[in-house]
Amino acid sequence: MKSIKDALNQMSYPKRMEEQYEKFKDIVLNDPDIKVFLDQNRPFLNRKIFDSGLLKMYEYHTQSKECANCPSLSECVNMVPGYHPQLVLKNKQSIELDYQQCPSKVLAEIQKEKKNKIKSVYIPSNLLNATFMDIYEDDEYRYQIKQQIWSFLKSYKSNKNTKGFYIHGGFGVGKTYILCAIANELAEENTESMIMYFPEFIRELKSVMSNEGAFNNKLEAAKKVPVLMFDDIGAESMTSWMRDEILGPILQYRMLEKLPTFFTSNLNLDELLRHYTYSQKGEEEGIKAKRILERVKFLTEEIELVDINRRN
Repeated sequence: MKSIKDALNQMSYPKRMEEQYEKFKDIVLNDPDIKVFLDQNRPFLNRKIFDSGLLKMYEYHTQSKECANCPSLSECVNMVPGYHPQLVLKNKQSIELDYQQCPSKVLAEIQKEKKNKIKSVYIPSNLLNATFMDIYEDDEYRYQIKQQIWSFLKSYKSNKNTKGFYIHGGFGVGKTYILCAIANELAEENTESMIMYFPEFIRELKSVMSNEGAFNNKLEAAKKVPVLMFDDIGAESMTSWMRDEILGPILQYRMLEKLPTFFTSNLNLDELLRHYTYSQKGEEEGIKAKRILERVKFLTEEIELVDINRRN
C-alpha cells in the first residue's frame, strides 16, 4: 500500500510540470527573436509542434547569439563554444536548433587561414601582425615609400610577375615590419608568402646538410613559394658555398620564373656587392658577386628607408 506522501507527490507532479511548462512558455514567448521565428512560421505551427519544441526554444533563449554575451571566443558562454543556435522548422514538423559558427569563430578561422598563408623563419611573432595601415608615414619620404608598396599590392592582383623591393636602411627603421605588412596584405588576397631571417636560414640549411631530403625541401620551398622575402640579407657570414650553392640557385630560379622577391638589408647595393666579393678566406670573387647583384636588381626595385631608430 502506497504511503500518503507518495500519493501526494504523484498528485503534485502534473501540477509542477504544468507550472514549469507555463514558466518556459512565458520566457520563450517574450523573447523577441523567438517571436519573429514563430510569426514567420505561423502557418505551419500547431500546439503539438510548439509543445515538443518548447525546450529547444528555451535552449535557444539561454544561448548567446552573434557573440552578444561573450567577451571573446575563448570566453564563449555557449554549450558549444564558438557556435550559436538558429531556430529552424524541420520539414514543417518539428522545431530544431541548428548550431552554426558565431562571428568570433568565423573571424578566428579567417585569421587562422590567413596566418597559414604566411610562413616565417625566425621572424618575431609580434611583427607578423603588422598591417599596411600602421606603416609610419610621418614624413613625405616615407609616405612616398608607402605609395610604392601600395602600387605593388595593386599590380600583383593582375600581374603575378610584379617586381619586389630591395629595402635598405639603418637599424630599427622598420624594414622587417614593412615586409610583414606586405605579407599580411597578400594573405588577404589568398597569396602564400615566406619571410626568412636570412642569416638563420643559412644556419638552418647547414644543420641539415647531412639529410639530403630535408635540405632539398627547404631549398625548394624558398625557390618556389609565390612570394619570397629575405630579411637582413648581407648580415650572414659570406662563404662561397652560401653565395654560389644557396643564394645563387634560389635567385636564378625566381628570376626565370619571375616570382616576386623581397629583401631587406642594412647594406645598399654597392655595399652588398662588396660583401659578396670577399669570402671569409679573403678570396676576391668579383664576377660571382656581380652575378648575384644582377639577379637581385632584376627581381627588385631599390628603396632606401631613411628614418630614426624606432626600437629605442
